[in-house]
Amino acid sequence: MSLPRPTGPAGAWFEGFGVTPEVLRRVMEAALSRGAEDADLFFQHQASNAVSLSDHKVNQVNTSVDLGMGVRVVVGDQVGYAYSEDLRVDALVSAARAAAEIASTQNGRTAANPAAGTVPNLYPVQQGWDLVGIDHRVELVRSWEQKAFARDPRVKRVEAYLADAASIVMIVRPDGRLFEDYRPMTLAMVRCTAEEDGVKESSSYNVAGRAGLEYYDIERQERMIEEAVDRTLFLLKAGKPPAGEMPVVLAAGPSAILLHEAIGHGMEADFNRKRTSIYADKMGARIASDQVTIVDDGTIAGSRGALNIDDEGNPTERTVLVEGGILRSYIHDEISARHYGVAPTGSGRRQDFRNNPIPRMRATLMLDGPHDPGEIIASVEKGLYCVSFANGQVNIGGGDFSFYMRHGYLIENGRLTRPVKDVNIIGNGPQALSRIDMVGNDMKVDEGGWTCGKDGQGVPVSQGMPTVRVQSLSVGGVG
Repeated sequence: MSLPRPTGPAGAWFEGFGVTPEVLRRVMEAALSRGAEDADLFFQHQASNAVSLSDHKVNQVNTSVDLGMGVRVVVGDQVGYAYSEDLRVDALVSAARAAAEIASTQNGRTAANPAAGTVPNLYPVQQGWDLVGIDHRVELVRSWEQKAFARDPRVKRVEAYLADAASIVMIVRPDGRLFEDYRPMTLAMVRCTAEEDGVKESSSYNVAGRAGLEYYDIERQERMIEEAVDRTLFLLKAGKPPAGEMPVVLAAGPSAILLHEAIGHGMEADFNRKRTSIYADKMGARIASDQVTIVDDGTIAGSRGALNIDDEGNPTERTVLVEGGILRSYIHDEISARHYGVAPTGSGRRQDFRNNPIPRMRATLMLDGPHDPGEIIASVEKGLYCVSFANGQVNIGGGDFSFYMRHGYLIENGRLTRPVKDVNIIGNGPQALSRIDMVGNDMKVDEGGWTCGKDGQGVPVSQGMPTVRVQSLSVGGVG
């Protein structure tokens, strides 16, 4: 099952479930009944599909549907939250009254009549998944498997996966603002296992975006297969680098996972409002060289982190976090924006209707600098060039991080030489940011299917960066 893009006016989709304007006003007034300062209703209807293949067999086909409403009541910095998977009016009102218990007075507020607002369309769909049969999805994953095997005889096993989802959300506010957003998503992955001379390795490559079937043009399919195979074969010949402190060059694109985790989370305003982020007292201060500009951008059309509106009903934007090395803004939801006396940045996000919104990244990017990538590599006498990372851990308060580099090269006398793999990169986020002394002019938004976790919630994100040189990081190689 897949949901088509609604063709009626905003709000009409949920009227089909009996959620009329009159019901919305009644539920909102229940949320405001104890004198809340603010409130919102978040309705969601989602359908998703997934097809996976391994060992020449389609081993799983899944379809799921989710439907419900979450209601948030705000008093100062405190939040009351409840949700209902039942859209009958009594269940919705009951949830709203439960959330309203956060408020302590009996001075209820009235709610305005809902009036539909307009939203942009950053993710137009040309070939909707509701028109794509399971048989076509199966054909796609089978073709990816066959092409991966054909690419090299050392490939012994291939797994292929294709998923799509569409979510229709409706956000209602006490002043009558009503927004409806259709949010498509798709993700595909090829994973290979190769063997040579008794050495066996596995690796994968995935792509994701807010799009329909048109996302999988020939070029993207071929790139996914080639990258999955080539990354796996790379590991067969790769070794370990020497251990110790050394210059590290981060490749454009996938290396931005380090930017996202080690730096981006520390700029989310709730951590700063609670003073648990190392950046809490750095607003307006220099935290990096003048080559470094970092933005969090929800407006990149079709990207996994794109949003027409955030989950509080605020327009998304391109937020400049660091400009020429100076910290200019945090990533704000409405609660943190009120605390700091600034406008929300359209960054209030939630995993689904069961969760309240919090400040979250969308697409975290370091923008281009003045240097050619070849110039950056040539500047390093002995160091490490990082191509991709598998995972990592970060301490938000102190900024300390440990990341697992999956693919890379030694840099010797300004040239890429021996392939290396499976290396821990250890450092401190703010310190690493301050040590970036060369920024390339090749910024690349990574196309992978990244999901960001925080407070038990996962949301889709994008990230990107150009090639950069960090003066020194700790590399956990061979002593």
